[in-house]
Amino acid sequence: MSGGVNGDVYLAATGLACVLGNDMPAALNALGRGGVPPTPVALADGVGCTVYKLPPQEGDWTRRVQHTARSVVAQTGEWGDRTAPLFVASSSLDIGGMEFEKPALRFGGDLQDFAGLVASALDWQGPVFTVSTGCTSALNAVLAATDLIRHGGNDEALVLGAEMDNRFTAAGFHAMQLLAPGSAQPFGAERKGLVLGEAVAALRLSARPSRWRITGGANVVDGRNPSGTEASAVRAMCRAALAQSGLGPEDIDLIKVQAAGSLVNDTIEVNALKEVFGRLPPLVSLKSSLGHTLGAAGAAELALLVGCIEGGAWPSIGYALDPTLGIALATEAPAKLRNILLNVVGFGGGHASLLIEDCHA
Repeated sequence: MSGGVNGDVYLAATGLACVLGNDMPAALNALGRGGVPPTPVALADGVGCTVYKLPPQEGDWTRRVQHTARSVVAQTGEWGDRTAPLFVASSSLDIGGMEFEKPALRFGGDLQDFAGLVASALDWQGPVFTVSTGCTSALNAVLAATDLIRHGGNDEALVLGAEMDNRFTAAGFHAMQLLAPGSAQPFGAERKGLVLGEAVAALRLSARPSRWRITGGANVVDGRNPSGTEASAVRAMCRAALAQSGLGPEDIDLIKVQAAGSLVNDTIEVNALKEVFGRLPPLVSLKSSLGHTLGAAGAAELALLVGCIEGGAWPSIGYALDPTLGIALATEAPAKLRNILLNVVGFGGGHASLLIEDCHA
């Protein structure tokens, strides 16, 4: 099999299950109604948080994972013999399964176990890769899959980002006092931290032309602040993605920001973007609708953003923005919309960017 013409790679189809619904039409309908609030979750006696949870399903943790993966991948179309590469991206992997079903194996097993569980549910016959780089996992999986197609290895690849329910991750964020007590408020005047979210998202990448072309991307790791955002890394990832795509800052029509709701990190991100772009293009944040879906964020937010643009929906804000940031969030899709930059920042110093082009614009 060979890569695309001139090495072009396209986002051919998406699938999504998140707090908004188990498929894209349901998610867009929920957005139109103002979204879905997070659910209170008990972590221990007297200790809890809120999470943007997936809609309830029957069955144990493993069966829910398998059912959701099959459903989300089915949204991307028929895969035939399923011999393309599969990239499974997650930060928590199968920790939930260990908690709820196999406590004796907690933190045991193999790093590839979760990807194997997903691949088995999909009856996948091709090579299977695990990508677990914290919150940048899914975006890094997209970058890896794009390189594989671009350089002639395959005509297609599937990226699956998955972040399923578990108490361990939420307890860790709670212990670091990083969680907000209610809803997420990215760039909000009253923001108090992030709110976690569950999601499973599928991205079908292809060498065959379609509406959305992947034009560039970058991953920059700066471990000086392993739990926060580094301004120099934000600048570096944006500039590297622009350079790979052959675009300048003035060519970007929309930025999907990280904006997790951190009082400090949101400010660092905005100031770094201003240094790169000067006059900022329109900004959109999706975490007030999805929550922070951690390792799945790159796939879930890309899928939802594309769905919003194609479906004519848009996330509402519903809270006051921090006036000291000097920014606004777009209340609708920009009239001029061709080149979109998506940013994800995560633990471990990971900073990743992806550029996509609307070929129909």
